[in-house]
Amino acid sequence: MPPELRPPLPPFTRETAAQKVRMAEDGWNSRDPQRVALAYTPDTIWRNRHEFPSGREQVIEFLTRKWAREVEYRLIKELWAFDANRIAVRFAYEWLDHNGQWFRSYGNENWEFDAQGLMHRRFASINDLAIAESERLFHWPQGRRPDHHPNLSELGL
Repeated sequence: MPPELRPPLPPFTRETAAQKVRMAEDGWNSRDPQRVALAYTPDTIWRNRHEFPSGREQVIEFLTRKWAREVEYRLIKELWAFDANRIAVRFAYEWLDHNGQWFRSYGNENWEFDAQGLMHRRFASINDLAIAESERLFHWPQGRRPDHHPNLSELGL
């Protein structure tokens, strides 16, 4: 398989779109900027809150800053809709800042893929909610969310 081929490839079915979403969730839960960046085209275009990284190097810089600031990061993504080469997801993640404040960040992402299955465009809208530690819902050890852990719909999010 060529190194730039990232199955499943478009056009997506419900099954392959859901698989792509879970693969993205797993990658982001690794908190490894180098690994995550490989899922994107070399000239990827992003909008993430008020930042507009473009290209893998800027994505790596962005993610490195993000995960230095957002510790105890745990993410769940859920398929919302899909088309031939586009996927829409909703997500929530919980994280702790360096002052000891917990947050749950909610959002939506729109993704567009090239023919090799690499994400070319990623547009994210995100809102942060300060929560008490007792309100946390994501309690697995950092890393991949266990298969038995509830998804967003099951958690009522």
